[in-house]
Amino acid sequence: MPVVTLKSSDAGDTAATPPSGGAMDRIVERKRLPARIKIGLCAAAGAVVLAGAWWLAPSGSSQTVAASHVAIGEVRQGVFEDFLPLRARVTPLVTVYLDAVEGGRVEKVLVEDGATVVQGQLLAVLSNADLQLSVLARQTEVTEQLNNMRSQELALERNRLDNQRAIIESDAAAAKAHRQYEREAALVEKGWVAKKTFADTAEDYNFQQRRAKVLRVAQATDERLQSQQLAQLRRSAESLQTSLAIANANLDALNLRAPVSGQLTAFSIQVGQSMKQGERLGQIDSPGRNKLVAGVDEFYLGRIQPGQTAVLDHGGKPYRLKVAKIYPQVRDGQFEVDLQFVGPEPAGIQRGQGLQAKLTLSDPAPARIIPNGAFYNDTGGAWVFVVSPDGRSAEKRSVRLGRRNSDFIEVLDGLEPGERIVTSPYTGLTDKARLDLSDKD
Repeated sequence: MPVVTLKSSDAGDTAATPPSGGAMDRIVERKRLPARIKIGLCAAAGAVVLAGAWWLAPSGSSQTVAASHVAIGEVRQGVFEDFLPLRARVTPLVTVYLDAVEGGRVEKVLVEDGATVVQGQLLAVLSNADLQLSVLARQTEVTEQLNNMRSQELALERNRLDNQRAIIESDAAAAKAHRQYEREAALVEKGWVAKKTFADTAEDYNFQQRRAKVLRVAQATDERLQSQQLAQLRRSAESLQTSLAIANANLDALNLRAPVSGQLTAFSIQVGQSMKQGERLGQIDSPGRNKLVAGVDEFYLGRIQPGQTAVLDHGGKPYRLKVAKIYPQVRDGQFEVDLQFVGPEPAGIQRGQGLQAKLTLSDPAPARIIPNGAFYNDTGGAWVFVVSPDGRSAEKRSVRLGRRNSDFIEVLDGLEPGERIVTSPYTGLTDKARLDLSDKD
């Protein structure tokens, strides 16, 4: 049988000694893989091993959870009521604030905080010596100016009368000259009156006529100017009177009176206390008329509109309300709305009292619904853990959820009636794809 001899290529050229008597025998050379290919194969094998180890490792893919520690809810077909529970506080419907129009020292306090007052009732008396002196000086100044204007009015009236008197005298002189002219005109033709004398009479008659015309024009001009000046003086007098009335009103404002009827609150001033101008002294709330002010999560800012209805259950009776005003400023993740009662309001509610109301966002409609739970805060409604039919595990599944209220969440896609989901918090489970539900605690 032929024998084959192999020699490594690393040692140089391969040499073989042919066996004796075998002219047909030949040398077979074995080829080895290059070193870089060997390294690549080793790396690929290592990657496969690591991937398998990661896939089989318990962390990241699934976690065992005690079934008694999770809450499970069922998907069902029902009616979704789109409402929003509100925690509201009672606030007076109308509030009138009491501010110090003028600063001063409190001399008297005539009512106590919480009292019911009527419009115009005296509440407190303040004093301000500087204001009183200023008003007295203003009164003196206004009185002097009014007296000066009255003197000017008298002078203008006297001038008007003098002009009228001058016109009357001029008319009388012109009439007298006209009569003398007519008499001498008849006599001069008969030669009984000298022509020179008649010429003087005619000249005097013409003068008296021209004089009367000039006086009338002057009187009309004076009358027009005097009328404008008198009107301006009267307007100035009215302005001074108004200024004096304002000064007196500021002085009277030291006597603090109730601007409206109602309940006096936040009124805590004391005798001897100094109050600054514009400082808040208290407020008067409308009696028996209240509204509710509620804070709403900013998520609902675009869904609440004026006129939407709400219901308040108090004392076993429902009371209807409506959204009267929306304050869009967001503070600490909430904005506020005013709710006014439609019809009677509950008896005995007090300012600042907290009440639970329910705001209707839209009409009830058929829908697939699931119980509302803390899981929504962890997933944002993008996915849930769906419990298997045997209840031994729960798989992560992407879903699409819609509206929600305090009890239920509307299912738009991804879940069918009869399926069950985990509704308890997903804290520490958001990176898991599967939950193994164990019967052991």
